[in-house]
Amino acid sequence: MCFHSRRDFLLRTGQGLGGAALSGLIPGAGLLAAATAAELVDPLAPRPPHFAAKIKSVIWLHQNGAPSTLDLYDYKPELVRLAGQEVPASFLKGIKTSTQGGVGKLYASNRTWKQHGESGAWFSDLVPHLAQHADKLTFIKSSVTIGATHDISILKLNTGDLNPGRPSLGAWITYALGSANPDLPPYVVLYNGKSEPQAGSVNWSSGFLPAVYQGTAFRPGASPILYLERPELRAEAQQRASLDLLKRLNAQGAARHPHDTELRARVRSYELADRMQAAAPEAVGFDKETDATKALYGIDDPVSGSYAATLLRARRLVERGVRFVQVVTGAPDGDTDITSWDAHSDLEKNHGLMARMVDKPIAGLLADLKSRGLLDTTLVVWTSEFARTSYGQSGNGRDHNPWGYTQWLAGGGLKAGFTHGETDEIGLQVADKDKAVDTYDLHATVLQLLGLDHLKTTFLNNGRSERPTVVYGKVVQEILA
Repeated sequence: MCFHSRRDFLLRTGQGLGGAALSGLIPGAGLLAAATAAELVDPLAPRPPHFAAKIKSVIWLHQNGAPSTLDLYDYKPELVRLAGQEVPASFLKGIKTSTQGGVGKLYASNRTWKQHGESGAWFSDLVPHLAQHADKLTFIKSSVTIGATHDISILKLNTGDLNPGRPSLGAWITYALGSANPDLPPYVVLYNGKSEPQAGSVNWSSGFLPAVYQGTAFRPGASPILYLERPELRAEAQQRASLDLLKRLNAQGAARHPHDTELRARVRSYELADRMQAAAPEAVGFDKETDATKALYGIDDPVSGSYAATLLRARRLVERGVRFVQVVTGAPDGDTDITSWDAHSDLEKNHGLMARMVDKPIAGLLADLKSRGLLDTTLVVWTSEFARTSYGQSGNGRDHNPWGYTQWLAGGGLKAGFTHGETDEIGLQVADKDKAVDTYDLHATVLQLLGLDHLKTTFLNNGRSERPTVVYGKVVQEILA
């Protein structure tokens, strides 16, 4: 047998004795060999995890634009006391990169703070609904990242790299575990507002993984999937005959070009689209949702309505077996010039509106998941590309802060009502560097909860065994139950 490349050799021997023997020599090739074999039959066939999973699905809530977690969850009395003063040099030690506007004077916004739940977690008056779920949340208050530019840090948040080309976390999960529902995409991207999220599809790309593992973006509104309905004058039998012909022709092309993953993805997408004509309208529609459920999410609110609908849709998707739902915040409903959390000026106006948009819907999502028994099998991640500085900008705004901020998780396998790490007394940097949690660590922890070892989730790309966390990452064991 003639092999044109090492990849060709692996592809053709992955199901035989040679593939079984070789898998013992390649790091992570147990999954690689199984995935290669499954891909030849169905690239989205369900695959077992490395060990028993704590959760089945992830809802990834990306707060686009970087909210100031100092104004939401991270109460700093010292910042209030020092407001208006220059930042003491001791707090700037170790910061090697400057932010966009330089270092301004310390700024404390006019927030009211209270502790909630048995955990005593602090919440500001911007998120009163979410505060009622304090004991469901697991805070990471020692988050860090690289870069202080939105597009770059958003890319790192989703793919682990500062440059395009690597698979997103959702793509890795889809590659490793396959689909739990053959009638719906296993990886769905949702957003609200009038435009696609910042930087677009590169943030849900499959990168160097086969194209079939990329995310499927659903538009906002009542018809999230374009051209889903069959044309009125086209019979079901006609459509089936056309699909069968396309499948045969594409299969012949795929046989001639075995490495063309785009072609294999297209073949499968046609079949999935055919099945989705029946399954998707029911999955994304709200006809069977009660008025009480819609009210729980805040769908009738003039500011939060579209984001509320997005989160209700996310719950319906994980309920139906979708493994990874990536939700990106857009603009609040109504006529406003605010499009994200990016508050370089007038933070009070910006965060007042953005917090109102997300507070009740996220609280509703947690309550709804809990009432349906889904919170134990679902992981909700509240995250952003970075946060905002404790010093001001333009008088009443904040600059970008990658050195210390808050993220939280909720769901199965976690210590609920627990806080990991903290920032310094003014909320600028992580206080204990040993407890810092980078994007790679967050990804490794999410994979761990899904039953995947991030060191063994591998794919051979150009002769190199690649993994989701690049060459970094550690599981944040302290937050696991």
